[in-house]
Order: sequence, then structure tokens, then C-alpha cells
Amino acid sequence: MIFGIAALVPALFFVVGVIRDRRRLGNAVWLGVTLVFLVLWLVFRASAQGGWSAVVVGYVIVAVLLGLGFVLPSALIANGVLMLRREGLGLANLLSLLAGLAIFGVVFAFGFATAHTGPVVDAVIGSLLIVAAYVAFLFVSLLLYSIVYGSIGRRTGFDAIVVLGAGLIGDRVPPLLASRLDRGLHLYHREVDAGRTPLLVVSGGQGPDEQVSEAAAMRAYLLRRDVPDELIVLEDRATTTEENLKYSARLLAERGWTGRAVAVTNNFHVFRAAVLARRLRLRMQIIGAPTAWYFLPSAFLREFAALLAHNPVVHTVTCGLLVGLHLLLSLS
Repeated sequence: MIFGIAALVPALFFVVGVIRDRRRLGNAVWLGVTLVFLVLWLVFRASAQGGWSAVVVGYVIVAVLLGLGFVLPSALIANGVLMLRREGLGLANLLSLLAGLAIFGVVFAFGFATAHTGPVVDAVIGSLLIVAAYVAFLFVSLLLYSIVYGSIGRRTGFDAIVVLGAGLIGDRVPPLLASRLDRGLHLYHREVDAGRTPLLVVSGGQGPDEQVSEAAAMRAYLLRRDVPDELIVLEDRATTTEENLKYSARLLAERGWTGRAVAVTNNFHVFRAAVLARRLRLRMQIIGAPTAWYFLPSAFLREFAALLAHNPVVHTVTCGLLVGLHLLLSLS
């Protein structure tokens, strides 16, 4: 009962946070805390009732542990190998492979601790598990809220549509960027059918291995699909997501635009772009475009690392306090 009541508090903070601003990073944490208390409530309720309920919960816990300890890391390693084959060698493409190996490392450390018990070993392994559990909690919370964020909110009534750039292949638009442009076109045609003429802002500078700017290639893509040139606005200086949003908003302001805007990116990138838009104080929501399934694990891991990088002190202090408390209790 106590866990069920305790779940109501973070659930209330979550609902209020979503109502105030869906782009708040804290919404993801409150969602995660709510789910943790709900799971604890279900486990303790099943244990108290006994019988088949306790047996089912026991099997579920075993299945989850096996999945997290063996199935998940194996799948991440397989995905990492696939990413290397299809996307080439690079740190971003290695993320799922490295994550899978790290999980196997934690499982191995836990197995070692069970065979070599002792206060020091238990303290060290326990600290490692706390860090792993904290990171896993944050990752799952952000992943789930990214899905929630992408599923709610306005889908029509936009006066400007900003399409965020991605890398080119020479001067060609690759599938990842094409999916963003196609999503932007879908929104554009929906607004035109409703009697509006929204601007299409294409944002992206020129990388060292690109023959033209991303904005120029995106403009050509839209022109081939019968979008009037006068409705396309080029932003060809940005090299980061933050610059994409900031420079695009500045161009719209220079044109005297004061309406409602939406930015289009890939689904894995939606929530981080929304957090950045909020931090820049922009009245802009974010909509996601579909992404190839094999690209998602590494992409979500990269987004997770980028979100953590914006709050390194908070997470370091929190994790340090948890580990310090564990060491104090285990060695006392």
C-alpha cells in the first residue's frame, strides 16, 4: 500500500510538468520514479497474496534478470556489429557494441563477487551495481519519455516548419535526412490543404566532407517536390542542433514572423532537440521522422550521453551520494 501511495507523488509532479511544458527534462525522471514505485507496489502486493501471484511475479523477475543480463547485451553487441558493417567505423557506431560489452562486464563482476565474498569486494561490486542501476534508470526513463513526448502534442496549425540538417553524402541527401524532409513535406501539405502557406526553413551548414551545405541540398530536394522557392528559407551556417534551432529562429524573427513553429528531426533525436529549444526559450515544439530500426540503439545511446552531458554535475553528485552511502553502510 505504501508504495502505491508513494507513486502518486511523482505521478502528480509528472502530470503537472507535462501540462506546464512537455519539454522539461525533469518530466522523464518523474515518470521513471513513478514506474519504480508502481513496480515495487505490484511486487509486494503479489508477495503478500502468495499463491499463483507470487509465482508469476517470481518468474517475471527471473525473466527480466535473464533478459537484462544476457539477452539485452547480446542484442546490443549484434546491433553494434551490424552498425559497423552498414555505417562504417566510428565512435557513434560503436556505442551499442560498447554498451553490450559493459553490461556483460557488470554481470561478470557480480558473478565474481558471489564467489569471492568479503567486505571490500562486496563494497566495490555493490558500488558498481549502484552506478549501473542509476544509469539504467536514467536511460529507461529518458527512453520512455522520449516515446511519450513524440506521441503527444500538436500536429497541425504551424506557420513555419524547420527541418534540422544531417550529414550529406557528397551533395546527396541520404535516407536519414530524406526522412526528415519527407516528414516536413507531409506537415507542409497538411497546412496547405488547411488553407495556410507555412514557411519551410532548411537548416544545416557545410561539413568538411560535403560538396555543398546541407541547407542547399535540402532546398534542392524540396524544389524537386514542387515546393515554391519563395517559401523555402535557407539557414546554412549551423553545425550543431543548438545552432540549427537558434539560427532558424533568428531568420524567422528577421522576416517578422511571430506565429507557431515546429522543428522536424528523427524520432530518436526529438526529446533532446525539445530540451534544447526550451533552454533557448524558443516557442517551438519538435516532431520526429521514422528511422531505420538498426540505427535506433546506437542513436538513442548517443542522445542519452548528450543529455547527461548537459547536467554532469547533478548526475555526478547524485551517483556519488548513492555510492558513498552504500560504502558507509557496507564497511561500517
